Amino acid sequence: MAELIGQQLKDPLMAKVTAIIEPSINALGFELVRVSMTGRDHNILQIMADRPDAKGNINVTECAEISRTVSALLDVEDPISGAYHLEVSSPGIDRPLTRAPHFDVWKGFEAKVELVMAVNGRRRFSGLLDGVEDNAVALIVDGERVLLPLADVAKAKLVLTDELIAHVTGERRNDENAE
Repeated sequence: MAELIGQQLKDPLMAKVTAIIEPSINALGFELVRVSMTGRDHNILQIMADRPDAKGNINVTECAEISRTVSALLDVEDPISGAYHLEVSSPGIDRPLTRAPHFDVWKGFEAKVELVMAVNGRRRFSGLLDGVEDNAVALIVDGERVLLPLADVAKAKLVLTDELIAHVTGERRNDENAE
């Protein structure tokens, strides 16, 4: 399983939660996509999970199974002080890209990438994914290919486009027809 990249591992609490829950999510046959804590007055711990091959979203029953497993682990380990709500979901069509292989899987689709450290004087890039090369995300920006170091990626996500929607919904239809 490829290592998570991005901002969530720079937060010690989210790194700890990831270490606690990821092995069990993997054992259930899923891949952890993202762990984040949101909210000020009412904390929400958001867990995103998907199929390892990223083909088709997980369903409500699978989210409930992950939720029960994660909830039990967090009750035992108790890494989060105070009250919070647990939310388990699929990453959706315009999903975050949180592992190096995601940039290869979604090659040819539009993405936004935000860096911790600037490259060519910029921290935010938008363009077509061209895979991973030498520990860097290859992105076609304004007709030029740029390499963005994976270690400097703060966050990255697919951009919702007609092409992406057609691709994802076409895959789902093909998967359903195969059953």
